[in-house]
Amino acid sequence: MSEIFANLLEKIIELKKEKNDKDLLLQAVAELLRSEVDHYDWVGFYLLNEETQVLELGPYVGKPTEHTHIPVGKGICGQVAASKKSMIVQDVSQQTNYIACSMDVQSEIVVPILKKDRFVAEIDIDSHAYAPFTDEDEQFLSAVAAELISCF
Repeated sequence: MSEIFANLLEKIIELKKEKNDKDLLLQAVAELLRSEVDHYDWVGFYLLNEETQVLELGPYVGKPTEHTHIPVGKGICGQVAASKKSMIVQDVSQQTNYIACSMDVQSEIVVPILKKDRFVAEIDIDSHAYAPFTDEDEQFLSAVAAELISCF
């Protein structure tokens, strides 16, 4: 893991100690990621409503989105919820099951947050750059997800 990502992970571990409220912690993490990683233009969390099987928008940083509720299976976020596997889309225009949040978005990475192998939420990041995400982004965000499990 790069030094930048390692340092960010340490900051997230510190935030966990400071923030007792899940929403405050998720908001702080979103703000940190958005401000420190150049190609993270929109950072947010979708949380699963287990009763309705719909993802509900939680804390986020970036342009407002009308996509506050996403059915499991629909769009990239819904596919990740269904599969419980991370997904990197380097060119969203090539996806048939993509839900456009903004005309500026060119790529997206979504990483699930799993508690005892059960999907509970996900980290969703949009970028205005074409193909900026690497395996290192996925490894870093998976480590972030592992740190956040305890608040669910």
